[in-house]
Amino acid sequence: MHATGAERWIIAKDTMEKYYAPNVSKKRRKTKMEIMVKKLFDDAIVPAKGSEYAAGYDLYAHLGEHEMVLIKPHETAKIGTGIAVKPPKGTFGAVFARSGLATKQGLRPANCVGVCDYDYRGEYIVALHNDTEEDRTIANGDRIAQLVFIPYETGDLTVVEELDETERGAGGFGSTGK
Repeated sequence: MHATGAERWIIAKDTMEKYYAPNVSKKRRKTKMEIMVKKLFDDAIVPAKGSEYAAGYDLYAHLGEHEMVLIKPHETAKIGTGIAVKPPKGTFGAVFARSGLATKQGLRPANCVGVCDYDYRGEYIVALHNDTEEDRTIANGDRIAQLVFIPYETGDLTVVEELDETERGAGGFGSTGK
């Protein structure tokens, strides 16, 4: 593989395919990531950033023939977006809550953070959970979550008899303080 230190992309010599390299300074990036989006319905809304430096792209509800969906207290509803996405190679799509929707309406992704793997090509669906004591509604076209593309690394798992010792050891939940 050939890597240029001034870019966030690494190019495989054999295929000339680019993939994201997170360890290179963002200031030096010369190529924008290409994010492919397929509208599964003509009226689906393509994700959009709320500002130039926003980390996430807003995901919009696509309810098909329904104008609204009611989410009862402490229940979850699967809300389609009407889009499929091909993230940049070496990244996955992370679906996070929109801060305003979570704090003002009590609606958040049921799994807290959704993981859309690089090789998933189906519709992005957000399982919205209502944390309040009141009914909440989602209308067609509402912003329901935000999508952030995050680099990841993979490796092969190796089964071993022992792990090296650390000062913390097996101490978990709260073992290092409050």
